Formats: sequence, C-alpha cells, structure tokens
Amino acid sequence: MSVPAVNRDRLVQMLRHAKVPNDWQEKYFTGGYIEKIEVSRRQRTWTFYLCLTRPLPSDVLEELEQRVEKAFPQVAQVLLKIRYKEVNLEQIIDQYWPWICKKISENVSASAAGWLARAQRKIVNKELTILFSDPMMVEMTRKKQLDQVIEKLIYEISGQRLVVQLQSKQPELAREQFFEQQAEEQKALVAQALVAQQEKKRLPAPQEEEEAPLTIGYPFDDEPIPIKEIEDEERRVCVQGTVFKAEIRQLRSGRTLLTFNLTDYTDSISAKIFARDKEDVAKLEQIKNGIWVRVRGSVQFDTFARDLVIMVNDLREVDVPKKKDTAEEKRVELHLHTAMSAMDGVVSPGKMVQRAAEWGHPAVAITDHGVVQAFPEAFSAGQKHGIKVIFGVEAYIVDDGVPIVVRPAPRSLKDDTYVVFDVETTGLSVVSDTIIELAGVKIKNGEVIDTFESFANPHRKLSAFTSELTGITDEMLIGAPEIEEVLMRFREFIGDSVLVAHNASFDMGFLQRGFENIGLEPVTNPVLDTLELGRALYPGLRNYRLNTLCAKFNIRLEQHHRAVHDAEATGQLLWKMVSDCLDRGLTRLDELNDSAGERDLTRIRPFHAVILVKNETGLKNLYKLISLSHLKYFHRVPRIPRSELVKHRDGLIIGSGCEQGELFEAALQKSPQDAEEIARFYDYIEIQPVDINRHLVDNGLVESEDRLREVNRLLVQIGEKLGKPVVATANVHYLDEWEGIYRKILVSNQSGFRKKVELPSAHFRTTDEMLAEFSYLGEEKAREVVIEAPRQIAEQVKELRPFPDRLFTPIIEGAEEELRNICYKTAKEIYGDPLPKIVKDRLEKELGSIIKHGFAVIYLISQKLVTRSLADGYLVGSRGSVGSSFVATMSSITEVNPLPPHYVCPECRYSEFITDGSVASGFDLPDKNCPTCGSKLKKDGHDIPFETFLGFKGDKVPDIDLNFSGEYQPRAHRYTEELFGKEFVYRAGTISTVAQKTAYGYVKKYEEEYGLRLRGAEIDRLVEGCTGVKRTTGQHPGGLMVIPQNKEVYDFTPIQRPADDMKSTTITTHFDYHAMEEQLLKLDILGHDDPTVIRMLQDLTGVKLEEISLSDPKVMRLFSSTEPLGVTPEEIGSTTGTLGIPEFGTRFVRQMLEDTRPKTFGELVRISGLSHGTDVWLNNAQELIRNKTAVLSEVISTRDDIMVYLIYKGMEPAVAFKIMEKVRKGRGVSEEEAELMRSYDVPEWYIESCRKIKYMFPKAHATAYVMMAVRIAWFKVYYPIQYYATYFTVRADDFDLELVLKGPEVVRKTISQIEEKGNAATAKEKGLLTVLESVREMMARGFQFKSLDLYKSDATRFLVDGDQLLPPFLSVSGIGENAAKNLVKAREEGPFLSIEDLQKRSRVSSTVIEVLRSFGCLEDLPESNQLTLF
Repeated sequence: MSVPAVNRDRLVQMLRHAKVPNDWQEKYFTGGYIEKIEVSRRQRTWTFYLCLTRPLPSDVLEELEQRVEKAFPQVAQVLLKIRYKEVNLEQIIDQYWPWICKKISENVSASAAGWLARAQRKIVNKELTILFSDPMMVEMTRKKQLDQVIEKLIYEISGQRLVVQLQSKQPELAREQFFEQQAEEQKALVAQALVAQQEKKRLPAPQEEEEAPLTIGYPFDDEPIPIKEIEDEERRVCVQGTVFKAEIRQLRSGRTLLTFNLTDYTDSISAKIFARDKEDVAKLEQIKNGIWVRVRGSVQFDTFARDLVIMVNDLREVDVPKKKDTAEEKRVELHLHTAMSAMDGVVSPGKMVQRAAEWGHPAVAITDHGVVQAFPEAFSAGQKHGIKVIFGVEAYIVDDGVPIVVRPAPRSLKDDTYVVFDVETTGLSVVSDTIIELAGVKIKNGEVIDTFESFANPHRKLSAFTSELTGITDEMLIGAPEIEEVLMRFREFIGDSVLVAHNASFDMGFLQRGFENIGLEPVTNPVLDTLELGRALYPGLRNYRLNTLCAKFNIRLEQHHRAVHDAEATGQLLWKMVSDCLDRGLTRLDELNDSAGERDLTRIRPFHAVILVKNETGLKNLYKLISLSHLKYFHRVPRIPRSELVKHRDGLIIGSGCEQGELFEAALQKSPQDAEEIARFYDYIEIQPVDINRHLVDNGLVESEDRLREVNRLLVQIGEKLGKPVVATANVHYLDEWEGIYRKILVSNQSGFRKKVELPSAHFRTTDEMLAEFSYLGEEKAREVVIEAPRQIAEQVKELRPFPDRLFTPIIEGAEEELRNICYKTAKEIYGDPLPKIVKDRLEKELGSIIKHGFAVIYLISQKLVTRSLADGYLVGSRGSVGSSFVATMSSITEVNPLPPHYVCPECRYSEFITDGSVASGFDLPDKNCPTCGSKLKKDGHDIPFETFLGFKGDKVPDIDLNFSGEYQPRAHRYTEELFGKEFVYRAGTISTVAQKTAYGYVKKYEEEYGLRLRGAEIDRLVEGCTGVKRTTGQHPGGLMVIPQNKEVYDFTPIQRPADDMKSTTITTHFDYHAMEEQLLKLDILGHDDPTVIRMLQDLTGVKLEEISLSDPKVMRLFSSTEPLGVTPEEIGSTTGTLGIPEFGTRFVRQMLEDTRPKTFGELVRISGLSHGTDVWLNNAQELIRNKTAVLSEVISTRDDIMVYLIYKGMEPAVAFKIMEKVRKGRGVSEEEAELMRSYDVPEWYIESCRKIKYMFPKAHATAYVMMAVRIAWFKVYYPIQYYATYFTVRADDFDLELVLKGPEVVRKTISQIEEKGNAATAKEKGLLTVLESVREMMARGFQFKSLDLYKSDATRFLVDGDQLLPPFLSVSGIGENAAKNLVKAREEGPFLSIEDLQKRSRVSSTVIEVLRSFGCLEDLPESNQLTLF
C-alpha cells in the first residue's frame, strides 16, 4: 500500500473516531489525507496537518475542531493545520473572516476585532485592503500591527502570502463610490449567505433547525392593551411585555405551574400558566427572563397574593425590535453616568458600554459624579464588545482663586472711602433681567457720610418668587425712575471710592451690564467682596451668608434681600472686617489677596466640570485629583480646587459640564463677555438638549425653553470665536426612558421627599435623536456638535487600561533564594539530609512554579508576618487552599502538611510515606516507634495536591489568607506597614450597593409619599431596577493591598477613606479590591476568635501546643458521643460533645455528626468540607450515606477529593484537574466528561454527585479548621473549667448573668421557650440560645457560676475560681465595655468609701449603679461620704 493511501486511511480513521458524519466525509474530505502528526509531550499538544482538495465552510471547520478535541480527551490541546490543493483566496477569506476576527479578539484586542468585523475589505492582485470607517481605528490597528497578524492568519488557512493594507474612508472624495461598492458587496454577501444556508440545511449532524416562535394554547391576534389599564378583574384580556421572575413549580397534585411577572414599562402584573401536558411542560421551561411574550387570559384576584393576576390561557413569543442607532455616522457620548454615580446613575458600567457598542458608536466616555470606580468594569466591557472606553469624571470644582479684591490698588484700608452697595433684580440673568432697586452707603473712618437709595422701573411684572424674596411689589415700582437715570446718579455717587458688596460678582455684573446698556464704559474702581474676605478671615463658620456674618458681630439685618438694608448691614460688617485686618497687620487694599492663605473650601459652592483622560499621564493625574478630592477636600461631595486641577492638568481634557457648570451659569446669567472669559479655561464646551435642562424652566429660574436654546446658541458662538470644539452630550444616567423611575426613587429617598422631584429624561440618546434635539442650530452645525466634534475629542484619547495588565509584587531583594533556603532548612530539620525523594520532588516542583511566576515574594511576606505573630505568642490559622502548598508548610505560613500521610522520627529523621490512598490523614495512622532508634514516630500529612492552590500550570496568583488573633490583628497590620512603608500599604477598598431589601424599602416609601397603589409585580420590577446602585464605600475586614516600592499607588488606583468619613485614619483603595487582585498583592490579615481562644487557654493552663495530640482517642470520641464529658445526651440536649467547638458546634453540623459518627481526623476533615460546600451535603452526600450507597470516606467532600480520586483511577492529571475546577464552580460535568469518567470505572452515583455540586471547600482549609477545632476540643476534655472561662470570654456576646444565676432549671426552661419559637426567634434570642446550651452543659459537668464581685470581677474576662467561674462586669446586661473597664480602673486606686465615691471615681451612670445594686455588689457601701461623729 502506497504512502498517500496510508495517509488517506489515517484521515478516515481520525474522522470516524471524531464521529464525523459519513456524508460530510464524502462531501468535504474525499481526496484528502493526513500529511503528518506532530506530538509535543512537553506542551501536551497533538497537531494534525491535513491536506484537502477544497476549502471547508467555516461552520464545518468549527464543528470538526470541536469533535476532534472531544475525541482525544487525554490530550490537553488538539490543533488542526489545513492546506488546500485548490485555493480561491477571496472565497477562503470570506468564509474565514469571522474566524480571523475571533483570533484577533483572543490574541490582539477585542476592540480591534470589533472594528475589523465592521470594516470593508477588497482583494486586488494579492493585496487585501481593509477599509475602516474612522482614521482613529487605522491608527490604533497599525499600532497593534494588525496587518502583520492578519497576513499570518491568512497564510495559516490558505498557505498563500498576501499583503494587507489598512486604510480609512475619505470623508467626501469617495463617499458615493464606497456606498455603491458596499451595496454590491452586501448583495453578494446576502446571496452567499443564502447559498451557505442551503448548504447548511443539507449537513446532518451540526444542523440546527430554525426555531419557531414559542406558542402555548390557541393561536390569537388580539391587540394588547397597556398593562396600566388593568384595574379590576376581567374575563378576557390581552397584554404584551417582557418576562421577569419566572419560576416553575411542581405542585403536590403533580401539575406543573409557571409563575412570572410581565411588564410593558407602563406597569407590571403577575401571571400564571399551568401545563396541560408534557409538551407544555417543555414549552414552559423555555419561558425565560427577558423574552417578550403576548398573553391572553382572564384577570383574577389572587387571594393568597392579594393582588390581580393574569391566568394565562394562550401565550406566544413576540419579536420586539431593539432600539438601534441607525445613523450612517455615529456620535460619541462624552457625558455618561453609571451605577457608580452614588444613588443617581442606575445602570451598570458594563451594560452602558455594551449599548454604545451595539449601536456602533466608536467610543464612549464614563463620567460618574466625583468617582472613577466604574473604570475596571467599563474597560472589561469595552474589550469584550470592541469599543473604546474613555475614562473621565464629572468633577465637583471649587474656585479657590476668587480674589477678595478686583483691581487692587495700594490704598489705605483705614483712610479710604468705601461705597457699600447692593442691588435687587427681577432675576438672576444680567442678559434678560434688570435692576429694580439700587442702594448704597458711603463710609469713611467707620462713619456713614452719605447714602443712595432708589427703585428703578423694570417695565414688567415681577415674579412671585422675586416679590416673596425681596418684599418689593409691582405697586412699589409704579412711578419709579428709569434705570438709566438711576445708574447715572449712582455713578456720580460712587466717584473713585472702593466699591464693596457681598458676593460682589453678582452685583457688579448687573451694574456693569447696566452701564454698558446705556452706552457708558464699565467702572474701573477697586471692588472688595465681603463674602471672600469673610472666608479668609473667619474659617470654620457653617456658611458665609450675609445674615450669618452679621449674626457673628451682632449687626442687625432688619429686612434681608432689600437693597437698602443689605447695604447698611454690609457697611457695618465691612468696618468690623477692616478693623480685624488692621489687627493682623494688613493696612493696604492690595495686601488682602496675598494674605488670603488657604481658604475654607468646604463653604464654597462647587460647580461641575467634565474631565476626560487623554493618555497615561492624564490617567495618573486624574487618580491624584480623585485622591485629593476624597482625602483633603471632601465635604458632602469630593471637591477639586481649581488650583489643583491646573497643577495636574497635563494629559487631561477639560469640558465645561452641564447646567451646574460655571460656563452654563455664566451664559445664562452674566454677560457674553463674562461667559467668554470663563470659557477660555476649558478645552471644549458642552451643550445639552433642552429636555435635560427643562427643570430650570419648571422651577422658574429660566423664563422659557427658548431662553435655554439662546444659551446653547451663545455657547456655540463662543466656541467658534475661541476656536474651541462645542460638543452635544445627553448627560446619560440610564439606558432607556422607562428606567428614569429608578433614578427618581433613589433621588427622592436621598432627599427625604422634602419636595416632589421631577427629573429630566436622561436616557441614552441615538445619533438621530440628538440631531433632532439640536436641529435649531441648523443641519450643518447640529452635525458638527453631535457627531464631528465629539468624535474628534475621542480621537485624541489613547485606548488605556485603568491599571497595568500584570501582577506587581513588592520588591524584596533575594526573595527567591531566601524562600528556598528557609524551606530546605526546615525540611532538613524535619526529614533529614539528604531529603527523602518524595519531599525533595514536591519542594522542587512547587519552588519551580513559585519562583518562575514571581510569587516568591508573596510567600516570603506571609512567612515574615506569621513568624512575627508566633514569636509574639499568637498562633496563626490559615484559610483557603494555602495548605495545599508544601512550600507554605516549610516556610511556617501554614501548619497543614499536604504530603501523603507519613511517619517521621523527630530523633533520627527516619520517614515512612503511605502513598496508596488508603489513609486520609497522617494523624489517623496507628502509633508506632521508630524501627531505627526506637523513638515514638511523629505522624503528619493530609495528601493534598499543590494544583488546588496555584492551578495546574502553577501560574495562578496565590491568595494567602491568614487568621490572626483578633487581639493581634492591629499589630500585624502595623508590622506590614513597617515592612514596606506606610505609603505602600492600603486597606482593600469595597463598594457597597443598594441591597434588595433596602431597595424594597425605597420603593415602598416612594409609593407612600406619592400616594400610589403599586401591584406586587411592579414593586418587584422597581426593586430590581434600584438594586445594585452604589450607596457608599467600605473596607475589607483584614485585606491589605501592597504597592511595589518602584511604583506609586496612583499607578493603580486613587485612594480615599472608607465611607468618605473624614474622621477616619484608615486609607483604602478607591477601586474595589476585587478589580485589582491580578495586579496587586492582597494580604488577608484577618482577625479571628480561634487563635485568641488558643492563646487564652495556653495562658490559663500552661500547656504548650506541641503537647496536644491531634489523634487523642478520647478527644475523637467527643465528635460522636457525650461520654468524654461525663454527661448523658439528655442532660445537654445533644448526642455529641461538640457544643462550642468551632466548626462543629452548630446544630447543622451536629446533625451531620449524628448521621456519620466520625472516628478519625480524616473523617472530621470530610465533614468540615461537606458542611461548608453548597449542595455537597444536603440533597447529595447525606442521601448517599443514609441510603448506604456510599460511606463517609467515599463521598465527595472537598474539591481536592475529585482530582485525587480521578488520578488514582488512572485519569490524566490535567483532565482530572479540569473536571475538578468545573465541578467546584458549580458547572457540573458534560456527557462527554461523564463518559470518560465511566471509562475509568467511576460509579454513576459519583458522576451524579458531581453534577449537583454548586460550590466546594478546599481540603487544606477544612484541615486547618479541624486542627484548630481538635485542639480546642482537647482542652474541653482535659481542662474543662479553663475551656468554659475562655469560651464565655471570647464567644459569648449574648451572655445573660442574671438569667444564668437563677440555676439549671431556669436555663433549661429558657432554652425550650426559644426552641419552640423556631425561625420566629429574634437574632438576640438565637444568640442567647447558643450561649445557654453551653451553660447547661457546663452545669451538667458540675461547674457553677459565681455572682458578680465589685472587687474581684474582671472587666471583660471570666475568671477561674476552683470549680466556679467569676463573671466579668461585661457579662451583665446594662454594663457596657467602657463602664466595665472604668470600674476596674477605679478600684485600683483603693477601696470605695461609698456609692457616691464609686460613681465619682468610675464615672459610670446611675443605670450602672442600679445594676450593681441589683447583684448585691453595693450592700456594704453607704450612699455618701458624709462624716458621722458616732
């Protein structure tokens, strides 16, 4: 047989093994053969090189790859390399373009793949031109060398070389021809798709029939009504909506019921539908949350739900078109809020970015209020959906550069003449409003030497608001002089005096505009602002309003907001301020601005501005600004002083913001010249739809919507004049209009419903919607502000990550060698030199992975923390899977030994390992003497694979969680700061969001305040919409994020205080720590009770830890019997003696102990694993044991069990690891994996058990817990009174001494009463029950409690007194910790002379005195220190 024939046979064999359909083989593989097969043992890959006659359709290739991979499960990776005899290059590229995009997404950039998928392409003379819609895309793809990558991929699939050119469309030149070309290509693609579809229909195995719309019941075409119109029971109704909260239930009758909620966003209603037959049951399972359905049925009142419900008879799925942005060229949104805008934005960053990508927008900016916590999620979404994410913030800016004196001059403060004046106006705008009253007083040497007062005729009716504010009525203005006359007289009155006003920019704005309107030059007098002078002279006031400052100096302000009275009061205030300036050595007007110092910025009203990040420098500067705003300048909101913004401006693009920005306010209220001057500060000017700012009209602050359009036109003109881009933004707070109700609920609850809130429609608008909004600017200008200008800004922005894309660990020189030396030194001390092969191999395997991936420093830091704690006398418990690492054991990070069970001689270092899996834990080995020297052998080892900790490739970032004593935790934190420096160690920040229960409270409050009657389904919808929005920030209980010494924290995250508490000394990361776990080392230095308990027991007994046996038979019996305690189950209400033992004292675990009756340490580990998993014990292992399908040692208890068991069965370790990882994450096993398991004789019950599991505990964690528990149990058996003293001191927060002293009978009765309440018992009662169970047990063992003793009781600890415990003051209800400590401190000064003396020295309340009296502590003390003669 010739070679080609052999190779053809090999291809046929491979196809049959992969179960490729016969007609596929004939159609696509005839004439094909396998050229060669490459096997890489090191990389564990097989590469098949195929030669085929013609190209495979891409769907056939994908199916082939999947089938071949499944056919060879023992191989980590199977690769196919295909060469074609006949090649039509254009056809191949068309067929494989989705595959090429997928490869680009996986290996280069998701953004680039997204752009590539939407690009046009053309092949001419072996040159592929890829045409992008935007020059920015070309620039980015060239930087990523996309042309070279595509050339390589095309060569892989075709074997031919092709030159790839990346180009962008020419805006005008070739527009028509590209449209024509696109239309032709679209036709060709449609035709090709139809052909491919027909081809696909002929393919047998991978064929998927087009699913018909889901229908249940009879066909119907009834028109739906809005759900909000349903108000009562109806015999027949048709509605349409989207499904949420769908749930299928099996009723006792055997019928299947689907309940779901339906909303059309006018309202929501609950619906029920019963399955008529098995076919209906299958259909009901297809009704998932999010699909749209039309239903017909009757509306009935459900007496159980007390609500109207639709009983559905007929249902059909309907296709509701998604909202799309159909514009030819898309806009870019540069002002968008996510759910990280606390209690304001309502949609997650990921969904916001996804919508922008679905609409085809090339970029989108994230600009939350004052924070940047959305960046990580937004960036990930951008990568996933192929869209550029622009990082930004809507900042709260405070102007710390407002001068006290405008046009300062070297004039004497004491001798000068001042005109203190005030204006009252028809409104706030210098453009559209006018002065109605002008008054002033002329002051010299503190005396009023002249006055000015006049009304002015506005020739318009005053608004109710103006009349109410000023007290000026229309009648008072009848016959008033014209404003021209008033201004002329006032100008003459002021002369060259220094002008003075409170909030002078407002008064001077109207004054100067008035002079301009009558053809006069603006005045050039110096202007002093008493508002700014007050801020400089008197920091710390609650505010700096005129009435507040007048009250400070007892100046009468008879009628605030009347010009004459305000001017007189400001005049008196001015001279007080001048006197204070003179006292401080300030004598001249021009000295005031320089002497202002650091003003109280908390009292300056912030304005909004949008800051966008341009490049890496800008990102770091933004993080610095966010940190400053939270750490130094936070007051109600995080404020950024303008001076700091200027200092950190490099790499940032600053926009003028919304209607709360200073530029919009100036355009609305000040002169165009003033607005123009303000606009110079910004890089771009922002305008927004009238709808967004309509609330200004509704609240009477602006006279009409046309005025808002005038302001936008003015801003456009200013942009044109200054050469600054003007961009239209939608100030997005949610995606769709119907989501606005969520924001309204949140904002209303925040404001306490002090006023009914009507918020603007702030949904994500399409390009065409925005063009329509700004059509009044003209078509060309509207296009510029909506599309062109925002895209130009987006093009200036680099595509950035929120933080670097790799792990950065702290730097410890020589960490690798130091860790290796520590491990080998410890190992040789235990196992001798040379090391046994099994020990050395495990060390080398682990150290190789740890050092290779740069994890040595992480281990070394943990080692230093643990050894410091041990040196200080506090045991450290390990959590998680760190005990899987033998390096961690040898470096003292954990005491869990993951080697197989073994003996080792502490004298001569003889060792003996049991490697056949017959023993679960070395502690369970029988006692044995050393065959070499006769010494008693030490037992250890728990057979835990290293892969559980760092993954099969050893490259998973180690998460080392350490349980320090609660008492020692603060010291461990301080030691970490000593190791690395305080500026490199921060608490791990967290973000708290609105929980479902809280959201429910918000919705119900909203319903009550607005007088609504909401259906239960609508409440469910609103609750769901409000859930997950950011409320506040916090900190991980023990997590520390460590910054490497060669970096700054701002390279990764801003920093802040938890919950923005300015009194807190704790500094946290601004980003939630989960976002940075792959970038920064997180140390989990947790406070835990168990090490505290062990330390206290050691102190009380003098017993050292090494003296405690972890396989003591009597202690082991405690977990299945009460006999070691010397009591009966009836006496203590439990069949085991584990009350109070950590991990084994709860009722749930005690029931497990009853079911399993463990006798060994290994079995306790299994129980610990079973009790911590989800669906591992209940509905799984418990049934297997009760039905005697399996015994405790066989069921799956920890994640490691699966991998170890499958490897012992003969399965490849990599495959066993993969199955373990899937099962522990709740993803079960596929049918192919189940078949593979069966091929290794894995029983069916084991496979089904894997499929039920949702979450699994690591064996190392369970082992660490059990080691701690067995030690505490040892003390309970052998040192009972010391054990109870420790237990009640550390764990009994709900101890009730008064009840306990009433004796065993009352204790038993109280236990029964609480047990009878079941779930109705309060949390406090449940806590008391746990304590009383141990009290009952202690009393049954013959121990008693003494009463409180004023001179002997400790503040917080139970003290051992023979066979009795002396309770602390803290154990008494009514005495808090501070009072308890004060009592102990006071008695150290000597005996108390009287109750009066006791209260005076201890500073305790009368309530505490009465509590002490009730316990008989004060019987020998007189009431007072009164001296008696007899």
